[in-house]
Amino acid sequence: MYLERGRTITLPEPLPADADESIGAGEPVAEESVSGVPALDEHPPVPPKRRRRIGWIIAVIVLSLALIGAGVMLYLTLEKLGEAQDEIEHQKELIDKKETFSQSAQELMSTAAQFDGSPYGDIVDSEYYASIIRRGWSHRWNLDTLDRDIDNANSAQQKLAGVLTAAKEQAASNSSGTFLESITDQLGSGYVSTSLDTADSSCEKDVLGCVVGMNPYTIHYDASELNSAPYMSDWLRSGLAYHEYAHVLQYTNPEATDDAAKAFGDDWETMADCYALTYLPGWTLDHTIWVSDYEYWEVSLGYGYTCDESQRQVVRDWVGALGYSHAPISQ
Repeated sequence: MYLERGRTITLPEPLPADADESIGAGEPVAEESVSGVPALDEHPPVPPKRRRRIGWIIAVIVLSLALIGAGVMLYLTLEKLGEAQDEIEHQKELIDKKETFSQSAQELMSTAAQFDGSPYGDIVDSEYYASIIRRGWSHRWNLDTLDRDIDNANSAQQKLAGVLTAAKEQAASNSSGTFLESITDQLGSGYVSTSLDTADSSCEKDVLGCVVGMNPYTIHYDASELNSAPYMSDWLRSGLAYHEYAHVLQYTNPEATDDAAKAFGDDWETMADCYALTYLPGWTLDHTIWVSDYEYWEVSLGYGYTCDESQRQVVRDWVGALGYSHAPISQ
C-alpha cells in the first residue's frame, strides 16, 4: 500500500498469469463453484408462453373447416349441376318425342285425307285417330306413353297407306280377266274384290252372287252359273254387280243403312234392287233374253219389287251421306 494525497489506496491482488486478458478492468467476474459448474442464479428465467403455437393450431383448424365446407359446397354445387344437366337432357328428349309424335299424327291425318269422299265408312276410323292425337297431347310430358302413342299413330297410318296401295293395284288390274271384275273394280274403285267361286257355298244359299258381312269388301259370284247359263249376258251381269255392290255399301255403313232401310220395310234386298234401278240407267228386274230368232228366255233378277221415285230418292240421299268426310282433329 502507498499513500497518495492523503488517501489510502488498497491495490488489488495481481491477476494470475493465465487469467483471460480479455476481461476488462471494470467488468465483474462471474462466480464459479468449486467444481467449475456455473453458480445457479437465484432467479431462473421464466419460460416463454405458447400463445403463438396455440394460435397456429387454431388457424389450421379454422382453415381445415373452411376447406371442408368449401368441399361440401362444391359437391352440392356439382350435384345440382348434374341434376340440372339431367333435367335439360330430359327436356330435350321430350321436345324430340313431341316433334316425332306431331309428325306421325300429321302423316296419319294426311293419309286419311286421301279417303275424303270415299263411300266406305269403316276404313277411316276417325274416332280412333282422334283418341290417338288427344292421348298424345295429354301424354306430352311422359316419354314412355308418348312412345306408345307414336307407335299407334304410325301403325294406323301404315294400315291406311296399305289400303290405298292395294286399292290402286286392284283398280289397275283385272286378275280374272272377266267382265264382272271390271264392273266391280269400276264401282268399288279398287277397294272391292271379285271372287268367282261357288257362291252357293260362301253364301249358304242358292244365289248368283252375295256379300258376306264378315268380309264386306269381297263380292262372291257363282262362277259356274254365270258362265254356263244360256241366258246370261253382260247386261244381266251388270245389274247383278250393281245389286251386290249395294250390299257392300250397306255392310260398310250399317247405321246409315238402318235408317234408309226403313223406307223398304227394313228389307236390305229390295233396297239393293232399288240401288241398281236408280244408278244403272235402263235397268229392270224382268228381262226377255232372245237366244235365237224363235227362242228366248224370261229372266227375273232381283226380289220382285220395283221401287218408286220416293224410294229412289231415299237411296240417293243415303248414298250422298255415306262414307268419310275429312276434317281436322283438334287436341
